[in-house]
Formats: sequence, C-alpha cells, structure tokens
Amino acid sequence: MLKCSDDTLYTGITTDLARRVDEHNNSPKAAKYTRIRRPVELIYSENYEDKSGASKREYDIKQLSRVQKLFLVK
Repeated sequence: MLKCSDDTLYTGITTDLARRVDEHNNSPKAAKYTRIRRPVELIYSENYEDKSGASKREYDIKQLSRVQKLFLVK
C-alpha cells in the first residue's frame, strides 16, 4: 500500500516491490493515479506465493474503508 503526496492510499500488486515503488515515483510506467500524486511512500506490504493469492488479497484490501486500511497498517 502506498501513501501518496495528497494523503490518499493506493493498493496494487507486483513481483518486485522496490522496482515498482521506484516506478511509481520516477517513471512514466507508474499508475496514472500515482503519477499525479508523487512522491509516494510504501507504508504496507504482504508477500504471497502466487499471483492468484495476491490478487484476492488486493481485492479484499480495496474493499476496506480508509480507516480500516490505516488500522491494518498499524
């Protein structure tokens, strides 16, 4: 989960966390949402063995309210 410069939260999946955070901050490959909200800061991550598990968890996290997401981070 990323915290954007406007204090919003962004959730996604990747196979290389460090590379993806760098892309969100410095590359045109960043998600459209994060490109206009730079810089972003990594505030939470989880590891999964496969893409299916990661995608299911991403969906679950995206269903949470902002308050619930911030509670998860703590």
